[in-house]
Amino acid sequence: MKIIIAGAGEVGFHLAKLLSYESQDITLIDTNKESLAYAESHLDIRVLRGDATSISLLKDARVANSDLVIGVTSSETTNITLCLLAKQLGSKRTIARISNTEFVEHRDVIKFHELGIDELISPEELAATEIKLLLGQSAFNDTYEFEGGRLIMVGVSLPKGAPFVGKLVREAAEVFPGLHFMPVAMQRRGTQYTIIPRGDTPFKEEDQVYFITDAEGMEELYKLTGKKKEQIRNVMILGGSKVGTKAARDLCELRFNVKIIEKDKNKAFEIAEMLPNALVINGDCRNVEVLEEESLESMDAFIAVTGNSETNIMSCLVAKSRHVKKTIALVENMDYFQISQSIGVDTLINKKLLAANNIFRYIRRGEVVALTRLNNLNAEILEFVVKPTSEVNGELIRELNFPREAIIGGVIRENKGIIALGDFTILEGDRVVVCCLPSAIKRVEKLFL
Repeated sequence: MKIIIAGAGEVGFHLAKLLSYESQDITLIDTNKESLAYAESHLDIRVLRGDATSISLLKDARVANSDLVIGVTSSETTNITLCLLAKQLGSKRTIARISNTEFVEHRDVIKFHELGIDELISPEELAATEIKLLLGQSAFNDTYEFEGGRLIMVGVSLPKGAPFVGKLVREAAEVFPGLHFMPVAMQRRGTQYTIIPRGDTPFKEEDQVYFITDAEGMEELYKLTGKKKEQIRNVMILGGSKVGTKAARDLCELRFNVKIIEKDKNKAFEIAEMLPNALVINGDCRNVEVLEEESLESMDAFIAVTGNSETNIMSCLVAKSRHVKKTIALVENMDYFQISQSIGVDTLINKKLLAANNIFRYIRRGEVVALTRLNNLNAEILEFVVKPTSEVNGELIRELNFPREAIIGGVIRENKGIIALGDFTILEGDRVVVCCLPSAIKRVEKLFL
């Protein structure tokens, strides 16, 4: 695919890096000479310096032949204008990064696709949604919903003494007569290898395991992983950033008791006016005494979303030392994902990764309606729609020529989530959730064309 990315900042560079690994034809546009020089020296891509809304520059980038134009500059106006121009100049698909979450909330009213924008991406909105999902499944350190929760992906680190530990996958499945979950990926503690589990794969202590489950399977997973379903009502949010404010608004609507700590006095007053149901405190989050004065030990969850990754991680560790049940830290450095479990923070979230996940489904072949890349694992979970021409249509799962580096986690049929085993027949219109390693993606895609 020919892809044009405007914006060589953190999100743009991260996207360009991921896409260049897949041998896509990438052109990166930015006004910053140093950012482009760094990208050109580290990635196999073409760079152009200039204004992304310049028609002559877009023609130089061969926008008329592009499959996808992505506007991820720091300017919302530039991204929207770019997409409007690119669509008029012949680009097949456009995606704009926005900061105003109202655009996402009212996308059904404002027909952005009629204007030439196929998709709106708000990293802040995605991060706030991730926080809401994580608090809903408090025992797990990663989560993703397919089709409004018809199927759910959850990640968990198996604690010592969990009923799963020491059992093979097929033995664990026999504990319950009706199967409502499927392990789709795991990583052993201290390794960087991602395993696609089979029946003879053993579960070991401190494995990071990802499951696909339905609503009934959630209760089974709580029992079998040795985790407790914690009731979370009191939430402290550190930092009145866009992510913090949006998360607070969402949680207030769900009747959580929300307390926000913001260092900037004027900003704290603005947030207090905006969110009358939240308690807003003006204080320095780096001061442990401030956290303790605001009854940190009585909180069920602690969410750190300041602009400083280290502050977020350290404050979460303070919260953990005060026995807070759930801690979530917003980080910018992807390397932190490798040490999140060992240092004691329950979950790290990264806006770049969330935005890339959302955009990546447009890169995949076949009709992909959802995609998520697993934190710190070299695997993707994709949701395909089965077409009449798909090779999988009308076939039993066990008879498919499915690569060993991939596994079908579940199927959504007629708005119902199904954990599909070998004797299940896939039909046109089914939405099939697949977990696969990078080496298997092209073979999996062909099955759903």
